[in-house]
Amino acid sequence: MRPSLEVSYASVPMSTIGPIKINGEVSDEVNVPLATFESPLWPSTNRGAKASRLSGGLNTVIISECMTRSIVIEANSAIDAYNILTDIKLNQANLEKVVSKTSNFAKLEKIDSQVFGRVIYLRFSLNTADASGHNMVTKAADALLAYCLDTYKETKHISVSGNFCVDKKVSAVNGILGRGKNVISDAVIPRKVCIDVLKTTPEKIAELNIKKNLMGSILAGSLRSANAHFANMMLAFYLATGQDAANIVEGSQGMVSAEVTPEGDLYFAVTVPNIIVGSIGNGKHHQFVKDNLEKLGCLNKDAKSGANSRRLAIIMAATIWCGEVSLLAAQTNYGELMSCHYEFERKETV
Repeated sequence: MRPSLEVSYASVPMSTIGPIKINGEVSDEVNVPLATFESPLWPSTNRGAKASRLSGGLNTVIISECMTRSIVIEANSAIDAYNILTDIKLNQANLEKVVSKTSNFAKLEKIDSQVFGRVIYLRFSLNTADASGHNMVTKAADALLAYCLDTYKETKHISVSGNFCVDKKVSAVNGILGRGKNVISDAVIPRKVCIDVLKTTPEKIAELNIKKNLMGSILAGSLRSANAHFANMMLAFYLATGQDAANIVEGSQGMVSAEVTPEGDLYFAVTVPNIIVGSIGNGKHHQFVKDNLEKLGCLNKDAKSGANSRRLAIIMAATIWCGEVSLLAAQTNYGELMSCHYEFERKETV
């Protein structure tokens, strides 16, 4: 019998920024709810949203999408492990059938693997449509684990999740192979917009990106990460839309591109390889979440198509672009970062 737990609710301040102008698969101007205790995030991201409109919109595209789970089994020897792995890959169609019986949504698309001694790590990548897919891939992985143990009877069960997924931990593999939606958002910001709205120049932002985001991150030993604060926008967006907020760990691993164009404008892009979002599933039953997803236009399509979650990921990447360009602009000016935090966070306590 499951123990009864008393549940209460924590209130997080929420405000809406925008609209953000987006081009591409999503071609729209979108107002975005953000839930956060860091109140300067709203005006800062809102400033980036204004820049998006005055720059003609953010060109935002999904490069790839999947949700992953890695099972672990053990063979009798390294040779046996190699032979089993070879057979598994030759018979992927059988594993696809196993997955199809576990869900009306999930589809097995790829198997990646590692062998360590006699231990086999199988990383399954699934399309999970409009669900973020955490439980969906675990259910599929349970069935795939049972299939492997039954088919290769000399193998031993180790775990349904072997940290090669990689779920809610920093890693290189997620950025390379993908976990969630890999989204890029870019735009050319006219010099006048940089000066009038962002209060800086293209040259200063490009220089800061190199010396802070790129060089600074290398010196710090950052792993596939070169950004100022992706996690801020991601957490606020996740909380407002009922996502599993712990996914900001892998989600905050992303990179910024900033270059001065031959015309003297600023090319600015964010690459966010691990956006994990869904418009259905756990957390989406709360009324404020339903309201926010409806306002974002992410409850309008057939859930099996995945169109709602794709729209959600595209809007999130565009939001990250807005917050990132605004913060970098602020940091090119001495004292601006602290003065903004002081103005918005301390006025009620000093």
